[in-house]
Amino acid sequence: MLLCGIIEELQKSIAKTGLVSYFFCQATDSRINTATAVLRGLLFLLVSQQPSLVSYVRKKYDHAGKTMFEDANAWVALTEIFTDVLRDPSLNAIYLIIDALDECVTDLPKLLGFVAKHSSVSSRVKWIVSSRNWPDIKEQLERAGHKVRLSLELNVESVSTAVRTFIEQKVSQLAQQKRYDERTRDSVLEHLASNANDTFLWVALVCQNLEMTAKRNVLKKLNSFPPGLDSLYERMMLQISKSDDAELCSQVLASIALVYRPITLKELVALVEQLGEIANDKELREIIGLCGSFLILREDTIYFVHQSAKDFLLTQAAEEVFPSGREDVHHAIVARSLEIMSRTLQRDMYGLKAPGYPVDDIKQPDSDPLATSRYSCIYWVDHLCDSNAVSLASHAEDLQDGGVVDVFIREKYLYWLEALGLCKSVPKGVVTMAKLRSLVQGRAAASALIELVLDAHRFVMSHKWAIENSPLQAYASALVFSPEPSLIRGLFKEEEPKWMTIKPGVGDQWSACLQTLEGHSSQVRSVAFSHDSAQLASASDDKTVKVWDASSGECLQTLRIGRALQRISFDVTDSYLHTDIGTMDISALSGSITPAILEPYNPVYQGLALSSDGVWITYNSENLVWLPSEYRPLCSAVSGKIIGIGIGTGRVWIFKVELDTS
Repeated sequence: MLLCGIIEELQKSIAKTGLVSYFFCQATDSRINTATAVLRGLLFLLVSQQPSLVSYVRKKYDHAGKTMFEDANAWVALTEIFTDVLRDPSLNAIYLIIDALDECVTDLPKLLGFVAKHSSVSSRVKWIVSSRNWPDIKEQLERAGHKVRLSLELNVESVSTAVRTFIEQKVSQLAQQKRYDERTRDSVLEHLASNANDTFLWVALVCQNLEMTAKRNVLKKLNSFPPGLDSLYERMMLQISKSDDAELCSQVLASIALVYRPITLKELVALVEQLGEIANDKELREIIGLCGSFLILREDTIYFVHQSAKDFLLTQAAEEVFPSGREDVHHAIVARSLEIMSRTLQRDMYGLKAPGYPVDDIKQPDSDPLATSRYSCIYWVDHLCDSNAVSLASHAEDLQDGGVVDVFIREKYLYWLEALGLCKSVPKGVVTMAKLRSLVQGRAAASALIELVLDAHRFVMSHKWAIENSPLQAYASALVFSPEPSLIRGLFKEEEPKWMTIKPGVGDQWSACLQTLEGHSSQVRSVAFSHDSAQLASASDDKTVKVWDASSGECLQTLRIGRALQRISFDVTDSYLHTDIGTMDISALSGSITPAILEPYNPVYQGLALSSDGVWITYNSENLVWLPSEYRPLCSAVSGKIIGIGIGTGRVWIFKVELDTS
C-alpha cells in the first residue's frame, strides 16, 4: 500500500518529464514470482509509456520470436534489452519500483544482482524496492551505490497513519455500498482502527467479510473478527468447519496447500475426487468462495490470498486440514493423477498429424484435451515422492510389479511423453524419471517395474531433444532409434510408423551415451562440470558458451563473448567460469544472450530427402523423422522411396518410406 501511494504521487509529479514503471511480486502466483517476470513487467510498462523504446525489443524479437521471453534464456535476453533501454539518451528521469522482493521465488539472487549493478549506472535512473528485512537480501543490496534505506519497523507512526488512511477509505466504500447509518459506520471504523495492528491485509480480509454481511448484522458480527492474521484465519477455519461443505472445503484447502504451482478449476476437479460430483462451474466457484479468506480465483486459476494464508494452513491448522497427514493427501493426488492421465492421454492429442510438427508452432486448442491433466503430467512423481510411498506400507503397492505405476508406464508412457512435449516440459520429464528410478531401486516385489523404469528413463534421455522440439517424434524417431530389446519400444511397437518399411539397425542395447545436448552450431572445444555436478558448461567454435542443467539436459543460458574459447572451468563457488579471456560471472548472467542464428535457406525438396542441415529426413519438405547425432549422414543418396545414408562409424543404413499420398 505504501508503494501504491508512492507510485501515484510520482505519476502525478513527473507525468510529462519522466517514466514510472512498477511491479508487484507475489509468492503464491507463479505468473508474478520470478525474476524474469519482474523484468518483463517493468520493460512492458516502459515501452507502453514511450513506444520508441520498442526498437530495443524488436532487435531481439525479430531474430528469436516470442520464445525470447519464455524459454530458459529469457532472463539473459531481458537483461540485455533492459540495459540498452536504461542507456537510451532520449530518456529523462526513470523510476523503477519493485514491491515485495522477498516474494520473488525464482532467481531472486539474479534480480538482486541486476538491481545492485544498475542502481548507479545513471543519475537519471532511480530504483525503489521493498522487502522483508531478510539478511541475504540486505547483503545483496548493500552493493548498490547511493542508496537510502528506510526501515518500517523504525517508522511505526508513518505506517500507522497509512493503515488508518486505508481503513477510512475502505469504511467509506462499505458505508456507501451497504448504506450504513452513521452509528454503524463509526463502529466499523473504530473496530478496524483498534484491531488492525498496522496490518493492511487484516483490514482487507475483514472488509471482504463485511461486504457479504447484511447491514442489520454488522454490529453483532464485528466482535467476531479477532485482531491478528492468525487469529482471523482461525476464525475463518471455524466458520468453514460449521458449513455443510466442511469436508469438501478441507480437501480443497489441503490440495491447494500441497500443489507445486497454482492450479486451475479443471485441474482441481481432477485432483479432488469429491469435486467430480459437483454439477457445474457455478457450484465449483461457490466452493472456492467458501474458502474465500484463504483462496482467490483469477481467470479460473486458484491462488492463496497471501503467503501467510498458506503458512497458516501448513502449520497452525495442519491437524484440521491434514487429519491423516500430508502423505495421504499427496497419495490421493498421485492416485487421481494416474487415473485422469490414463483416461485422457492418447496419441496426437492436438490433432497435429505431421510427425515433424514443430512445438513452437503448436496452438493450444480452445477445448484443450490437456486442461484437466496438465498439472498431473508434470508433477505426479513429485507427489509420489512426497507421499512416502517407499516407507508407508499402505502406499507400498503403488511401486510393485503390476501396481498403478507399472500399469501406467506400460500403457501410457509414450502418450505421456507427447503430453510433456505439448506442455514444453520434457526436461522436467527427464528429472521425473530419474526420481522414479531412485524410488523403485531395491524395492521388493518390483523386479519387473525396476527394469521397466530403467528402460523408460534411458528412452526419454536418449530422445529428449526430438520430443521436446516435435512432440510426435515420440512415435517416429524415438521408437525407430531405440534398441530392439527396449521394453518401451516393444510395448508401443504398434505405434511405430507404418510408412517406414525398412528401418535402421540400432543394436541390442542402449549406448553408453546417456544423452546428447543439442544447441551448438559448430565443434565443441571444451566442457566442464560444476563442482556439485549439477551443471555442465560447453565452449564451441560458434563463439558461444552454453551452461546446461546436467540432469534434465536443459540449456540454462547461452553467452556470446566474441571468440571461440579453448578452455573453460567452474570456480569453487560454481558462480563463475574461468576462461581464456578472463573470469565470467554466470550467477548474475552478466554475459549476453546469443542472437538466434538464422536458418540457412532451405530449398523445397520434392519426395524423400534430407534437410540441408542433415538433421531431418523429410518428405516434400515436411519433417518426418529426426536423426540422433550418431545417425547423421556424411553422405546420402535417394532413389524413389528409398534413401541410403552413410554415417561416420563406417556404417550405411537404408530407409524406405511408403506414404499414403491419396
